[in-house]
Amino acid sequence: MTEVAASDQLLVVIDPVARRDDGESVRIAKDVLSAGATTKVCLPDGPEEFARALRRRGSRRPVVVGDDRALLRAVSVLHRQRELAGCALSVVPVGGALSLVRSLGVPTGAVAGARAVLDGAERRLDLLVDDSDGVVLGALRIPPLAVRPGAGSGTGTDEEDAETEAEAEQATSSHSWLRTCQSLVRTLVPVRPPRAPSANGGDGPSRLRVEVDGVTLVDLDQPVEGVSVAPGDAGVAEVEVRPLSVGAEASPLMARGRTVTVSGAHFRYRADALVSGPVRTRTWTVRAGAWGLTLPVA
Repeated sequence: MTEVAASDQLLVVIDPVARRDDGESVRIAKDVLSAGATTKVCLPDGPEEFARALRRRGSRRPVVVGDDRALLRAVSVLHRQRELAGCALSVVPVGGALSLVRSLGVPTGAVAGARAVLDGAERRLDLLVDDSDGVVLGALRIPPLAVRPGAGSGTGTDEEDAETEAEAEQATSSHSWLRTCQSLVRTLVPVRPPRAPSANGGDGPSRLRVEVDGVTLVDLDQPVEGVSVAPGDAGVAEVEVRPLSVGAEASPLMARGRTVTVSGAHFRYRADALVSGPVRTRTWTVRAGAWGLTLPVA
């Protein structure tokens, strides 16, 4: 890890969602950062201004104040500019969706996060880059698309139901009267019954070809429950395929490699905080040490 000097000039880019949802934590983060370094604070109103601020950072070290999506947006912008190699990012976690930043080792809380920016060190991390120039910082999943009878609300997969409820809770956490109205609306709106799986395993694809470094791990004749891909160690990806179990539970298929290609019928995938697709094929390649993140010194 490369040590970061607290005297560096910082460009503090505060995500608009963080300002709206938790202004007090934003204020605390600004105060701690300003007390320890020379800062320029930027308050973008949307993604375009967010990207413009990063492009015009000059020699300042960028610090993102926001949640998982804000960090992902910053990495995506720098990747498209081909400036990730020479730029160490920092993030002060503010918001409700922080599972990604926690998994990367960033301390949560405005004070702890800001202190890590000032006193931490740069760690180079692997990145998954797909064939459309998209990036994945953590893990990606292709969930089972067939709806199980009685699962969730009957309107989507278990993961989608849980994500929708979590986002609704986050959006109304500071407005109890909105939660009350939301609960009333839910009692008035009928829940759609679960759709029966189609003959080929569901409304979406259940048969995918997964290739790791050109070697087929599972082919179209093997229905799958889901696929997950995450950066591993030493510049390789960890791939897990869960075959559809019939009777006894099927053991997952595991593989490691630098390139992962998934193809088949149109499928969607969840990468970090975003859902993408549908696509017929997608290839992800591991780029070792492609981006730097400031983390606490162990």
